[in-house]
Amino acid sequence: MTTSNPPAVVLVNLGTPDAPTARAVRRYLSEFLHDHRVVQLTRWLWCPLLHGVILPLRGGRVARKYAAIWMDGGSPLAVHTRALAAAVQQRMPQATVVHAMRYGSPSLASTLATLRRSHERIVVLPLYPQYSGTTTASVGDIVERSPGTPVRMLGDYHLDPAWVAAIADSVRAHWARHGRGEHLLLSLHGIPQRLVAAGDPYAVQCEASARAIADALGLGAGEWTLAYQSRFGSERWLQPATVDVIDALAGSGVRTLDVVCPGFAVDCLETLEEISMMLAEHFEQSGGHLRYIPCLNDSPAHADALAALIERELQ
Repeated sequence: MTTSNPPAVVLVNLGTPDAPTARAVRRYLSEFLHDHRVVQLTRWLWCPLLHGVILPLRGGRVARKYAAIWMDGGSPLAVHTRALAAAVQQRMPQATVVHAMRYGSPSLASTLATLRRSHERIVVLPLYPQYSGTTTASVGDIVERSPGTPVRMLGDYHLDPAWVAAIADSVRAHWARHGRGEHLLLSLHGIPQRLVAAGDPYAVQCEASARAIADALGLGAGEWTLAYQSRFGSERWLQPATVDVIDALAGSGVRTLDVVCPGFAVDCLETLEEISMMLAEHFEQSGGHLRYIPCLNDSPAHADALAALIERELQ
């Protein structure tokens, strides 16, 4: 191996079951929910609850949700993450660009082990625009435990101008095709409030991203709202909740609501099933029409923005 070897780039997403079956979902959720970054209860309390109650009850139910959105090449998250890595590779012919998952396959640990045998420079980009200890730091845990070639990891890109412009342009394109809705809702994944109180910067970065996107679109204060989705468990999570905002907007007379999810790099269960199916139906029951704006996925603007981020890191 020589110093002329090309750098390696790993785009890391959360992960996904290998199949829309209860068994595959239970296997995936077991790995995900065993991560202390995700659930911080003591193991002696959490593990019996996880394996005795949560996985048996949720496995089949979540599998049906995945089945409703499954694609020919796998789950949407897997399909779009692969395509995004390929799009970034086209823009970076001087590098080796691959994708990996924090949970499930291809695993980040095995991907790093393979790359370290042939590359002297490795950059890891977690596909989480906003940093959180529950997501980005968990990727960092794997990087730190993986021996060999040092790895550089980008922490966030929540205010990257090219990324903000790509999100804003995707909203404008939606408006150009379908007309502008009465309100724009920016829905990001929630985390427990106690983590933010303890210093996690996630909420601050979400608010900064939302304001930057709204400013790029020229929206006034009453024309957009930030909310948090995908609550899990009984403790207090970041507020306001997406479903509560939807209900409030319906109650105020909004009938056409546009929703974009700028915390998700690619479409997945939380955007396609939770937002564009479940919450769209919920809003429809109030007489409204929810129009989901897809994630950036492997769009040229998204690949351009990520490639530029990585290039700057390599330099």
